[in-house]
Amino acid sequence: MTNKVPIRIANILINALKGGVVPRVGLEYITVGRAQEIATILHDIDMIEQGSASFRFIVGKYGSGKSFLLQTIRNYATAKGFVVVDADLSPERRFAGTKGQGLGTYKELIQNLSTKSKPDGGALPLILEKWISGIQASVKLNSDATGDEFDKLVEKEIYTVAGSLEGMVNGFEFAKAVVTYWRAYKDDDTEKKSNVLRWFRGEYPTRREAKSDLDINFIVNDETWYDFLKVFAAFMVGAGYKGLLVVIDELVNIFKIPNSITRANNYEKILTMYNDVLQGKAKHIGFLMAGTPQCIEDKYKGVFSYEALRSRLAEGHFATDKFKDLSAPIIRLQMLSQEEMYILVEKLRDIHAQLYNYTPMLGHDELLYFLTVEYNRVGAETHITPREIIRDFIELINILYQNPQLSLAEILGSNSFEMAKGGLSDEEIHSDFVEFEV
Repeated sequence: MTNKVPIRIANILINALKGGVVPRVGLEYITVGRAQEIATILHDIDMIEQGSASFRFIVGKYGSGKSFLLQTIRNYATAKGFVVVDADLSPERRFAGTKGQGLGTYKELIQNLSTKSKPDGGALPLILEKWISGIQASVKLNSDATGDEFDKLVEKEIYTVAGSLEGMVNGFEFAKAVVTYWRAYKDDDTEKKSNVLRWFRGEYPTRREAKSDLDINFIVNDETWYDFLKVFAAFMVGAGYKGLLVVIDELVNIFKIPNSITRANNYEKILTMYNDVLQGKAKHIGFLMAGTPQCIEDKYKGVFSYEALRSRLAEGHFATDKFKDLSAPIIRLQMLSQEEMYILVEKLRDIHAQLYNYTPMLGHDELLYFLTVEYNRVGAETHITPREIIRDFIELINILYQNPQLSLAEILGSNSFEMAKGGLSDEEIHSDFVEFEV
């Protein structure tokens, strides 16, 4: 049996997976395989904590588990004390564009800013206030000052952190906003605090308005948002966090851009990030970007269509599907093996039974029979994905639970995905899946 899963988590897992989306919580209960890939990225995260930076592409077919892996890493990073920002690219959210699409991505990232204590995003106010409280506690510990004298000592510490940012591109303006937030916090000026948060989130439309409200003659825009993320990373470390992890999914939306110049501008932005990481210009920050093989490798519209990226990212002569170089910038996800899928459906069976409080109905042979049906569908060898198998399995156990009079054979035999090879005998089931016997 799977370890006892809290009912709330079990409900989220089953509903999310049935809907074909990756749940944000509870992934530790259903993670199978990917041990090497996860270990590699966790090593990156350790390096980011030490002040380094990292950049990885996670590449796999639709439904192969890219988003699942990203979410697993996201949860690990927040638990370890990192701040994580994540966004799915779309026609409105890119790295660069003529209609504010780069800023659109930045806004989405900051909106989804997450920490261990606020894992669902919107953590910026919490981070700022926790940082101020931490400085206040430190001053109180080392001084008997009170009143105005105490506030001056706190402000001095805040200026020390802010001053460390001023040497960075756009760091002076960031530091000014941090100090402005502190003063609004001290004066209990809710409106001013709200305006500073708007500014950090990239929501000021013009510099004139920012100057009027905050005396800051600068706003985040399509050109500056990436530099601003680097300042955020430095600030987060100064605020007591381990670093900043930037997670970008749906890279295929760059591949889909019809205009070649606009595509090239987006790849140029990726190249800037990649070079910054390799040349040591970025610190305490990591990038994970997920996409399909086509959106990376297509020589006309993919990442590899941009020669400067292709020459840096293309694999050497020795890496194969069997022997992967996991230190390379591109991590390619293979489909889960049949053995791993067996373990996964077994876990899902147990979680479903816990959620609805019944004894699992499907035994070893029944799980093998289900997987035999799935893997013998026409075209399954090249097209079936874990996402499809998971959705089918949850649908199957839902039907069995709701219709206890039905047998597994009745449901599978009448379902639309009839086995390409016809029905299998018990001997054939066991011979086809003999590797599962443990």
